[in-house]
Amino acid sequence: MRAGLLVLSLALLLAGCGGNGGGGDGGGAAGTTTTPTSAASGCESVEAPAPRDAPTLTAPKGTLDPGKTWSLTFETSCGDFTVELDPSLAPEATNSLVFLAREGYFDDTVFHRIVPGFVIQGGDPTQSGAGDPGYKTVDVPKADAGYTKGVVAMAKAADEPAGTSGSQFFVVTGDDVGLPPEYAVVGTVTEGMDVVERIDQLGDPATEQPLQPVVIRSVTASAA
Repeated sequence: MRAGLLVLSLALLLAGCGGNGGGGDGGGAAGTTTTPTSAASGCESVEAPAPRDAPTLTAPKGTLDPGKTWSLTFETSCGDFTVELDPSLAPEATNSLVFLAREGYFDDTVFHRIVPGFVIQGGDPTQSGAGDPGYKTVDVPKADAGYTKGVVAMAKAADEPAGTSGSQFFVVTGDDVGLPPEYAVVGTVTEGMDVVERIDQLGDPATEQPLQPVVIRSVTASAA
């Protein structure tokens, strides 16, 4: 049942697009730290950056160097976590994510959808659940693709082919959420899973909206 909830079209209704409230400038002035909400959450109390139009970009060419280990480090208002990318599973989408990170596309955005025990979803500057960078990639996932805790994959619209990706990603927070092999798998959280779990606790199961803004301050791409 929840497989359909990852589609971008339903995110408009279910993900509380822009429902984080808060003002601030989408260019970085928003997200000013005040005080932690509680020792239990471990997250800072911040204002959500204002929704902004997603820039229209041209898809990057080529793929990532397979001889290197590629990772994305997310600096958030709940702490940092790192995703090790797997270009062998999704060569187009992983290359796109590195490109978007280096363009600052994800900076000062939010996790617009948080479903405890299922996923946390971000990657949309518009906070509408429908934003994309102006292009799509396709990496058809393997038939046995598993969406288990810590796996990072790409969201897509219901009418798009399996493995279609824009900019929206999700991190699986349940042990095995039972999704069908429809979503391009781009990597796995290798550091900071406790941060992901902290974010996971800040969702309303009924509305799938954040209980407080969780801001992605920056995403840094690196290769080793």
